[in-house]
Amino acid sequence: MTVLIDPPAWPAHGMLWSHLVSDASLDELHGFAAAHGVPPRAFDLDHYDVPDRRYDALVAAGAHPVSGHELVARLIASGLRVRARDRVRGPQTRAQTRAQTDRAQTPTQTNGPDMP
Repeated sequence: MTVLIDPPAWPAHGMLWSHLVSDASLDELHGFAAAHGVPPRAFDLDHYDVPDRRYDALVAAGAHPVSGHELVARLIASGLRVRARDRVRGPQTRAQTRAQTDRAQTPTQTNGPDMP
C-alpha cells in the first residue's frame, strides 16, 4: 500500500498542482490526506489535487514521488482510476451517475401481448 504524488505540473489558479493517489485503496488515500491537512474539497473521484507549495511536505510525510506517467499507470493497475469519460461535470454526483447507469442496464418490465 502506497500513497503516490506526481511533480507539480498542472497549472490552475495561478499555481502548479500535483496529484495525490493511492495504489491500494481510497481509505488509505483519505486517511493520509486527512492526517496531513489536505482538505476533502481537494478530492476529485480518484485523487487529491494539491498545490505545489505542499509537495515537499507531503513527500516528507511519506508520499512516494513518481512521474505523472507512473502515477497514472499504478492508479489504473489498482482499479481505482476514474476515466475522464466517466467523470461527471456539474452538480450530479458519481453515485447519481452510477444509479442512472444501473437503471439503464436493468431490463424494465413491459406489458406484452400476453401480459395484462
